[in-house]
Amino acid sequence: MQRCTTGIFVTGTDTGVGKTVVACALLRRWVAQGERAVGMKPVAAGIAHGAAGNEDVAALAAAGNVEAPLDARNPFAFVPAIAPHLAAAEAGVAIDLERIRAAYDLLASVANRIVVEGAGGVSVPLDTRHDMLDVARILSLPVLLVVAVRLGCLNHALLSAHAIHARGLVLAGWVANLVEPQLPRLDGNLATLEARLPAARVATVAWSRTDAPQWGPGAAAL
Repeated sequence: MQRCTTGIFVTGTDTGVGKTVVACALLRRWVAQGERAVGMKPVAAGIAHGAAGNEDVAALAAAGNVEAPLDARNPFAFVPAIAPHLAAAEAGVAIDLERIRAAYDLLASVANRIVVEGAGGVSVPLDTRHDMLDVARILSLPVLLVVAVRLGCLNHALLSAHAIHARGLVLAGWVANLVEPQLPRLDGNLATLEARLPAARVATVAWSRTDAPQWGPGAAAL
């Protein structure tokens, strides 16, 4: 009998916007609902000396409840904390989308929920032709966009949503990460995002509460 697996691709408006926080929270939410859930970071960079993987990969492993080989959860890992295509070029490695798909299929054989976390923003290059959204495309996954709510977020979020749509992908929802609690006109910025983004806000990560996102009604569809 073939296992029915549901996955989602978590991306963000930039690097360091809280993708791992949201991905881990979603994994913990699914685990609490009795699901077999695992996190995947197809491409990771910035591995500390002596560590098996980077901090994001470790956090995803801790949030899920399914054991799987590291090379399935993180097929491509690079030591320097630089853009993936640069790290791959320096290592003499090609980031192969088919290898990523094979790793995802392996995870799908042991889990029924998979959170796939991207690196950086939606258009971060993987090589001379592909970018991070090609990972979501080859895995046929809906996209969850994490928005760091700060000055400039409107442009970053709307451009990211446009890129997702242009690639033929589904924007399943977005998460507001309130990284600047004193942001002028915070409510106005959130209202603008809600009016202009073509998907519901599914969660809000409050300042200093990165361990406990507030899930909204739209999260039921995830």
